[in-house]
Amino acid sequence: MKSFERIILAHLKISTSSNMDPHQFAYRANRSVEDTVNLAIHHTLQHLETANTYARILFMDFSSAFNSINPVKHKLTDMNIDPCICHWIYSFLWNRQQRVKIHNTISHPLHLSTGAPQGCVLSPWLFSLYTNQLTSQYSSVKIYKYADDTTIIGLISNNNETEYRTQTHKAVTWCTDNNLLLNTSKTHKLIIDLRRKAQPKTPLLISSEPISTTDSFKFLGTHISNNLKWKINSDHIYKKANQRLFFLRQLKKFRVRKHLLIRFYTAIIQSMLTSSITVWYSSLDTHSRNKLQRIVNKASKIISTPLPSIESLNLKRSVSRVKKIISEPSHPAHHIFHLLPSGRRYSSLPAKTSRFKNSFYPHAIRILNTL
Repeated sequence: MKSFERIILAHLKISTSSNMDPHQFAYRANRSVEDTVNLAIHHTLQHLETANTYARILFMDFSSAFNSINPVKHKLTDMNIDPCICHWIYSFLWNRQQRVKIHNTISHPLHLSTGAPQGCVLSPWLFSLYTNQLTSQYSSVKIYKYADDTTIIGLISNNNETEYRTQTHKAVTWCTDNNLLLNTSKTHKLIIDLRRKAQPKTPLLISSEPISTTDSFKFLGTHISNNLKWKINSDHIYKKANQRLFFLRQLKKFRVRKHLLIRFYTAIIQSMLTSSITVWYSSLDTHSRNKLQRIVNKASKIISTPLPSIESLNLKRSVSRVKKIISEPSHPAHHIFHLLPSGRRYSSLPAKTSRFKNSFYPHAIRILNTL
């Protein structure tokens, strides 16, 4: 069955690619968590370059998102999917049997017609199709989706939050109409206001409940602070990577071969140090960079072999990521990279502040122009 699902999935990806929301980053080729966070940070920082502006970021949380979708045929036909496949998918989701077994006792069968089966190949992609119409109608409001992680970013100018609040209300209404239940207790908002004289903000209500404001939020694995500095994120990475050095030392004590120690370091420690590195490393202060580099130096000493520095890993990852974005015109960040008339260099992004200048896309363009 899963083999057949993979065949259907490959066909669906081809037939629906032109109709998919470009800001849905999950389960798509050449899209990643880093792309989602980088583009969200880029639009926020670019907006904050203008005077009298701030941003409001709403991190939405759904209750049992995959279990609550309601299979509706028109959502599939609107995506220009072949009617025969639409009927097959509808049959695949409709009237499924489920039992519960506790020891030797089995319950009577229950017939389900909502949700997508857990562990199925098609379920994540079907959820993306189901939420494809949840998009923003305003240029000042961005909606980014990574599977069931939905984020609404309001780019506020002159303290006018009308479009942001209108779009948020429409998004909540859309979720209600489409059987998606918002968990207001786990939905949080982050207010990024870097003005010297920031004014008090009006609370945001969803279903008559106020949404809590946080100073820092873990967005797709990366800690984002309301001052757009990365100390909390780097401290978290340092702590976890430092803990994993203990296991490397233990393996060294047991005289594990060097090439296996290197593999362990690469898979367990380096992967932690470079998690979404293109998002935060170029904006990191010198103290935090040196702190993370000390983890690499300690590991190098334990293994008794030189290891790639974090800076070199960031450079390699950044170049690779940018080349993939440039090679795909449909990527939502492709428009950021413009070749100059000479055809050899890319147009730099105008930046008034160092926080925008050191963010991923302006930094990546400078790297490309030096290659």
